[in-house]
Amino acid sequence: MSTSSSSPQTPAGAPAIAPPGERFNLAQHLLTCNSGRAAKPAFVDDLGSLSFGQLEDRVRRVAAGLRALGIKREERVLLLMHDCNDWPVSFLGALYAGMVPVAVNSLLTADDYAYMLEHSRAQAVLVSGALLPALVSAMTRSDHEVHKVIVSRPVAPLHPSEVEFEAFVQAPSPLARPAATGPDDPGFWLYSSGSTGRPKGTVHSHANAYWTAELYGKAVLGLAESDVCFSAAKLFFAYGLGNALTFPLSVGATTILMAERPTPEATFKRWLGQVGGVKPTVFYGAPTGFAGMLASPQLPARGDVALRLVSSAGEALPAEIGERFQRHFGVDIVDGIGSTEMLHIFLSNRPGKVRYGSTGWPVPGYQIELRGEDGLPVPLHADGSCDPGDLYIQGPSSAMMYWGNRSKTRETFQGGWTKSGDKYVRNADGSYTYSGRSDDMLKVSGIYVSPFEVEATLVQHPAVLEAAVIGVNDADGLTKTKAFVVLKDGVQANEAELKAFVKDRLAPYKYPRFIEFVAELPKTATGKIQRFKLREQESKRP
Repeated sequence: MSTSSSSPQTPAGAPAIAPPGERFNLAQHLLTCNSGRAAKPAFVDDLGSLSFGQLEDRVRRVAAGLRALGIKREERVLLLMHDCNDWPVSFLGALYAGMVPVAVNSLLTADDYAYMLEHSRAQAVLVSGALLPALVSAMTRSDHEVHKVIVSRPVAPLHPSEVEFEAFVQAPSPLARPAATGPDDPGFWLYSSGSTGRPKGTVHSHANAYWTAELYGKAVLGLAESDVCFSAAKLFFAYGLGNALTFPLSVGATTILMAERPTPEATFKRWLGQVGGVKPTVFYGAPTGFAGMLASPQLPARGDVALRLVSSAGEALPAEIGERFQRHFGVDIVDGIGSTEMLHIFLSNRPGKVRYGSTGWPVPGYQIELRGEDGLPVPLHADGSCDPGDLYIQGPSSAMMYWGNRSKTRETFQGGWTKSGDKYVRNADGSYTYSGRSDDMLKVSGIYVSPFEVEATLVQHPAVLEAAVIGVNDADGLTKTKAFVVLKDGVQANEAELKAFVKDRLAPYKYPRFIEFVAELPKTATGKIQRFKLREQESKRP
């Protein structure tokens, strides 16, 4: 099934939004949005605040410095930094100069960075001092093209080939005007984490972030200049980049940046205004993080926080977590789904309109289609619902390509449609409910079983903190469900108890035939459960 058709210039169902002009530079656009707010804090990190006026000056200086290195238009600049005020300065500075910042995950290995240096052919690297050893190790083991390494907040004396970020920023005069880029010119890269194989360099245009800010940040979330935004998802993630950079800059909001891991304690510290003296009004998180916070004995009281809007993405939000959060804070968690390929959220619940257990409704401007194994749209039932299908999206923020990967590009980007790799069902009210990754769906006794549905039921048990479900073969070679369960501290539960719990709440065939209790689940840096690692683990057992 699908909604009405759309084109990149006039997204379907979208409010009247003027498309970018023939000349469009994302960095210049975001700076112009804040030309009357020079004194207002744009970003607040652990060391201080950066005003909108300072942001513009430093962005233009970074652009001039990169130009002075001889880096040309559309050449890549690797950005390997913890979230701090230097991150948006570096990202926007490269964009302003017409170069292509490649924002990479700060939690990876030197081998990963070696691959990315070679794959992107980066001409310079902007790196946090704490991450410099990993970068140096990567450079020693790669055939890279890096001319200069610029180090933000060094923690040790620098090599003569390295330059300190502050010195780099202060040396040149600000670049007088931005590169004359267009909306369809390559803007920046993000590497998609992928479940297997090397990460894919996902190329986004200058206009893509404009559309996500207009269609979701403004039109759905209703962000305003008065907001203070805080994202647990880091800036190098597509979700975090919108949350903490393009969305707040498009409306003149202030953003809190956090270099450390988003533990419950670190998150609460900022919710309570203990960094920079400001309390966030908007928080962006992920289901795993919300589960950890709700289980923490340090969970703040409702009256101690200023939250008006809470967003979740990364994986589907179990209804029980959303309902518990709402009961405690009086604020709904607005769950949505986005992807690196679509840059941000295209299917979402709404503030004031949340159906827990679902991912909500299509974001105006995006077209959704569920397709069966035959590649055709899944037919609708009389009540408007439909059976599980592969989720395809059409919208103006779709990536241009995977760099240097023609086969994956053609597999994912199909004639204006982007294949998500997720399975969904459509509900009678037009909302959509997640059914698992396409490669995670299980067929038990000839019937599809969603791992997520079983997981979401297991975590409703008072003893269960997290759960992951995969398919395993029984003695007859038939697929059966197996659950890996993490229990809450100090609480006990047995296999029979959990099986009975699921049977009471789902169709009997959906209960997990096997349950294994584990201390933790394998996850990506974004907190997504890596079921493929559990499958690999099972395949090696005798």
